[in-house]
Amino acid sequence: MPAPPPPLALAWSGGKDCAFALHALREAGEPPFALLTTIDEATDRVPHHDVPAALLREQAAAVGLPLVEVALPDPCPNEAYEARMAQALGAPPLLAAREFAFGDLFLEDLRAYREDRLARAGRRARFPLWGRDTARLAREVLDAGFRATITAVDPARLDPSFAGREYDAALLADLPADVDPCGERGEFHTFVWDGPVFSRPLAPPRVAG
Repeated sequence: MPAPPPPLALAWSGGKDCAFALHALREAGEPPFALLTTIDEATDRVPHHDVPAALLREQAAAVGLPLVEVALPDPCPNEAYEARMAQALGAPPLLAAREFAFGDLFLEDLRAYREDRLARAGRRARFPLWGRDTARLAREVLDAGFRATITAVDPARLDPSFAGREYDAALLADLPADVDPCGERGEFHTFVWDGPVFSRPLAPPRVAG
């Protein structure tokens, strides 16, 4: 009889990539037992995604997993980030995690950083979506039944009018050719509100225009 997989936690931003990573891990028989997210302690919102932490708590309830929130200052020096993450990893429930999964797709420097920091803590980093073709992955996300809204855009890379739009086939067709279909370079961020990992759909987020 094969040994059970090591206890696994999943980094969670509320966006489509981490949600699809959760789906992939569950389909592979390696379900995470907890979610880990970071919150801006001044605004109680998810950095970059600009989503209220309360919405991530609703997501966690809908996927049936506990959400560990790490509060970060703004600005957040790297030393402060690493200290607070180390504190979270050294306390229940994440103390039990031997592996941490991430929805990263192809940013090598970010992967190397995660692997290095976790190795120092005696843990292993996992990247279930790594190296996937992002145009194909975007279609797989939609075909699997995920629904998401663009909550933030980098105006230097994508027109602000995309904020608030649903992440669907029409949006993908409208994206400029130099924008990654999954927004992996930070062109945009999403919030997932329905899909196969949810026990019930959530209300789509309101995005300020």
